[in-house]
Amino acid sequence: MGSKAANSDSGRSLSLKPYHISEEYGFALPDPLVELPLYFQPWMEIAGRVSELVSSHSLRSSVHKMPVLETDLLQSHRELRLAHLALSIITMGYVWQEGEEDKVKVLPQNLAVPYWQVSQRLGLPPILTHADGVLANWRKKEPDGPLNMENLELLFSIPGGESARGFFLITLLVELAAIPALRAIPEVIGGVSDGDVAVVTRGLDVVSRSIEDMKEAFKQMHMYVDPSVFYGIMRIFLSGWKDNPSMAEGLVYEGVQAEPMEFSGGSAAQSSLLHCFDELLGVKHEEKSANFLTRMRGYMPPSHRRFIEEISGASSLRAFVLKQANERLTEAFDHCVAQLVSLRSYHISVVSRFITIPASRAKQRRCEGPESIEERNPVWKAPTTLEERGTGGSEIMSFLKTVRDRTKDVSISQAAVGSDV
Repeated sequence: MGSKAANSDSGRSLSLKPYHISEEYGFALPDPLVELPLYFQPWMEIAGRVSELVSSHSLRSSVHKMPVLETDLLQSHRELRLAHLALSIITMGYVWQEGEEDKVKVLPQNLAVPYWQVSQRLGLPPILTHADGVLANWRKKEPDGPLNMENLELLFSIPGGESARGFFLITLLVELAAIPALRAIPEVIGGVSDGDVAVVTRGLDVVSRSIEDMKEAFKQMHMYVDPSVFYGIMRIFLSGWKDNPSMAEGLVYEGVQAEPMEFSGGSAAQSSLLHCFDELLGVKHEEKSANFLTRMRGYMPPSHRRFIEEISGASSLRAFVLKQANERLTEAFDHCVAQLVSLRSYHISVVSRFITIPASRAKQRRCEGPESIEERNPVWKAPTTLEERGTGGSEIMSFLKTVRDRTKDVSISQAAVGSDV
């Protein structure tokens, strides 16, 4: 990360385009491709049927018959992103086809080698990331229609039916709600650089409203995602092979290297949004949380990661607000912090409903005997080793609460920030 001195003028020059951030779609990939050249049809065909093939216990055998394809025929960034998404969905299905009952230790060469090559070209890890499942996994049913649940559909999905669709698309809508904030961040940084209180205040007001809109979009998760389906079916297919006791040795990518590799599963911490807000507001996380969040940046597209680093290297917004001692500016800053705390508190309540409560029920069921669909069919068996963890491998509730509480700490008037949980 650059020094503050070296980047003192970064606010004036900071814009979204060089970091592949869209004015219309934010961090989401604008209008993702839905087809690859015909040569890659074997990948597309299997990726499109992952749920069905997992359900029939035949995904692994389908992958074993897959031809070895050359990735140098993939040319554009959008082709690479679609290929990475397809190979990611296939990989998650392949690894977790039988739940925790019959784990694989090796990803076969015909999948592992092209997946590694595509990942290297994109600067992404060879596992399903937020950048795949959310940012590059959507299309409009009606091209001129709105960006809402009625007009959006996934390109590929993990098992979980309508709940899986809801999970990925609501998360996309949360990303889209943040677009005004993303556009305002360079204005805020530029205002700090120019000493312009009015510009900074206006920009912070935009950021606040945008974070509030993110929370409103997030609330739709309860309408479209069934907690028992998320916990009992979907969650294992979002899980990785790092900090996961059920795959403690990692996964061998055959033909890439002989030693197993470890990668974290999908996590909200892989979204660039909250990293941007933290850097803008000067949130300093506790060491363990900070290390996890820093590691999650390696799961973002490199250009998005650089944007976060540019914000981090800019002159301190909080120091500027303190120095100005302007009541309206301080109020705008604190309101921004309060909205971020509120969003994080809401996230905690969602995790409680979708993970903590179902985990408690699953433990109770195991004591009472196998009555549920998960326990009758091992494919749908909820991962017992993940009960206290997020899919990214974090101890989820303690992590989220610590992150939320550290966010409160940057408030200039502590009374301005309450807690929703």
